[in-house]
Amino acid sequence: MEKSAQRQRIRKALILISFLFFPVSLYYFSPALIIEGAAKGIAVGSFIVFSLQLITSLLLGRAFCGWMCPGAGLQEACFSIKNKHVRENKLRLIKYFIWVPWISLIAWLAIKKGGFNLIEPLYGTTSGISLSDLQSFIIYYIVVGLITLTAFLFGKRAFCHYLCWMAPFMVIGQIIREKLRLPGLRLKANSHNCSSCQKCNSVCPMSLNVHGMVKSNSMSNVDCILCGTCIDSCSNKALSYRLFRY
Repeated sequence: MEKSAQRQRIRKALILISFLFFPVSLYYFSPALIIEGAAKGIAVGSFIVFSLQLITSLLLGRAFCGWMCPGAGLQEACFSIKNKHVRENKLRLIKYFIWVPWISLIAWLAIKKGGFNLIEPLYGTTSGISLSDLQSFIIYYIVVGLITLTAFLFGKRAFCHYLCWMAPFMVIGQIIREKLRLPGLRLKANSHNCSSCQKCNSVCPMSLNVHGMVKSNSMSNVDCILCGTCIDSCSNKALSYRLFRY
């Protein structure tokens, strides 16, 4: 179990460090800057990041959300104040109602401009740093406030469930992977080892019914972020990582 605990310490350290660097990286996740860039025919930093999220999700699913996302670091820090599961409800569709018109606008602007004719990863930043003026700081604290508020109002990683504009890229990548039966990092269950203690449910940061997934031997879930907390909390080794090949 020491190895399992160490893995979670490493994961939490990574997402905390990612959050501490959020003042630098903010614009590389910006939903607004990509619109501005599309209108000018420029592939900005957030365009590159979102494209990489889609591509890497074909192999790694939503591992970015579990291991690298700055918003994850902030939300999991909120667990110590409000460690409440998010309810399974239709509010989870909000992010798609945001994402579809947003991505449609980006596509329309890019087509109108004749495509992306220039790549500028540092567009909108000052020497690669996002926070360089008063406006940037205001945007930063609005984003941080929104992520924190949703965690306090609705529970664990509520922003991921309800509002995140990046999640759909990785969800689409996962769906494509499953449809094409591509190899990739997944969770594997051994239901015979499961003692039904349901500790996996209690520790899951995404509030998933991991126990039900184990019992059905079906670990495919678009909200799974491959953080491994369920694996590392199971003393019976009913769960593991696998790089499945079909």
